[in-house]
Amino acid sequence: MAAIRKRTGPRGKPVWQAQIIRLGFKPQYHTFDTKGEAEAWARRAESEMDAGAWQDRTEGDRTSLADALQRYRLEVTPRKAPATAQRERLKIERMGRCSLAHIALSRLTGRDVADYIREREGQKVKSATVLSELATLSHLYTVARSAWGMPYLINPVPLAKAARPKLPSGRERRLAAGEEDRLLSAASPEFGAVIRFALATAMRRGEIASLRWEHVDLGRRCLTISSDNAKNHAARTVPLSPTALDVLKTIPRRIDGSVFGMTVNSISLAWKRVIKKAGIEGLHFHDLRHEAISRLFEDTDLDVMEIRAISGHKTLQMLARYTHLRTQRLADRLAGMPRTGKAAVVPYQSL
Repeated sequence: MAAIRKRTGPRGKPVWQAQIIRLGFKPQYHTFDTKGEAEAWARRAESEMDAGAWQDRTEGDRTSLADALQRYRLEVTPRKAPATAQRERLKIERMGRCSLAHIALSRLTGRDVADYIREREGQKVKSATVLSELATLSHLYTVARSAWGMPYLINPVPLAKAARPKLPSGRERRLAAGEEDRLLSAASPEFGAVIRFALATAMRRGEIASLRWEHVDLGRRCLTISSDNAKNHAARTVPLSPTALDVLKTIPRRIDGSVFGMTVNSISLAWKRVIKKAGIEGLHFHDLRHEAISRLFEDTDLDVMEIRAISGHKTLQMLARYTHLRTQRLADRLAGMPRTGKAAVVPYQSL
């Protein structure tokens, strides 16, 4: 039988403590503002113990989302690719200051998540950013249930499905006529090599920054991206085109083993300087990946599965979001022209 005791709480306010001590169960002590709440909890807990359905929810009740996010940052984030881990640490720092941070994991509801979504939308945060935060929150609950001893937790993210923002259509920006030459003219020889290599391999910025000479096999004309450096943790081998090989053969070998000697941040800063100097607007470094993948479809006879193996996309749906074929090239194919050969570059406005 549960014992209900009246005690003095913080600042002298009276509180009620429910205590359950049973053979075969860990002693349970929970404090409530009213006697009725304590009695209701005790009845429910004892009923679950009698039915063999009791689960100790103490950990979930006393672990706030802010605390759980910090544990996730220490235990889960370091296992991700360096660039991904760095972005996630910044994301967790933001989430740790949000309105949900003080709520216990066991008390976080779908309504709370929906309110958070509306709060972020009110702050004019992009849908992709909100969805990324929700993905991290959802995975945190998966980890807490499976690895942190809280199997009773209910993931609140799916419960807020109706409030989830819709992901906008993927960027369709491709290089317009003359833009590649303008970029290379504005870039230093070292950064020009990075741009040419990105267009030749469809590699991500982080993958290029982490590339080392031990990953490159010029004899077999390929390079290896380890699972630690891949965004989706899937190692892959990237074949090297003649252009990519030419870039690598002209780069002096560095003592530290890095191929390009640039970090993710230094690539970003160099890119900003180059597009400003070249007078190009609306072009992101990641758009070079879009351009490279689209060129693989337009200029080669590789099939979709082969291109997917090069790009490293997990699904064909994601690959399709990165593929923006020029209508003029499709018309050429309908007219019987071969796919191979350099693609005709048309003004960006008519893409």
